[in-house]
Amino acid sequence: MSIGTGAVLFVIGAILAFAVHVSVGFISLSTVGYILMVAGIVVFVVGLLLAIRGRRSVSTVSSDVDPASGERVTRSSTSADDVVR
Repeated sequence: MSIGTGAVLFVIGAILAFAVHVSVGFISLSTVGYILMVAGIVVFVVGLLLAIRGRRSVSTVSSDVDPASGERVTRSSTSADDVVR
């Protein structure tokens, strides 16, 4: 989702910087456009790095004694943490 958000920020910034020619007294729309373009690039790169990093999995092993038989029981569980959302 962050890759798409970065692209949208970049496009909106480019529109404000290059296509909108409205004069507003208290703010420069072209400067806001350039800021949005830089923010879009940063968000895109961060999203790309998170997607490349992939998934992480966590393995947990626990050892218990079964009270009925007195035998040692080892349980293993693996959970995947989905980084890309």
